[in-house]
Amino acid sequence: MQTCGPKDVYAAACPCRDMLDLLANKWSALVLGALEGGPQRFGALRARLQGVSPKVLTQTLRKLESHALIEREVFPEVPLRVEYRLTPLGADAAVPLAALRTWVEANIDRFPQPA
Repeated sequence: MQTCGPKDVYAAACPCRDMLDLLANKWSALVLGALEGGPQRFGALRARLQGVSPKVLTQTLRKLESHALIEREVFPEVPLRVEYRLTPLGADAAVPLAALRTWVEANIDRFPQPA
């Protein structure tokens, strides 16, 4: 992973922007939140995250795994069972995202409704 001198998310070349982009993504934030309760299978995540397509969920899980925020465990059973869980880094990232979700839910009525 690339590093930058003084970490400055406002600097165009800072790799912090990529991580901010990943964490600010709606589906990433919701996946991390859904996994706070413990490991989940793909189907359970898809049911929890209403409105996500299988393709988008798969892409999101792969991105989060490639950034070490979640881990995927395959159980050698028939049929094959796969579970996703937060890594320690993912659990750390989930804390401020949970606060943001809570704030949005508490304040949604204060926002103007779209026309």
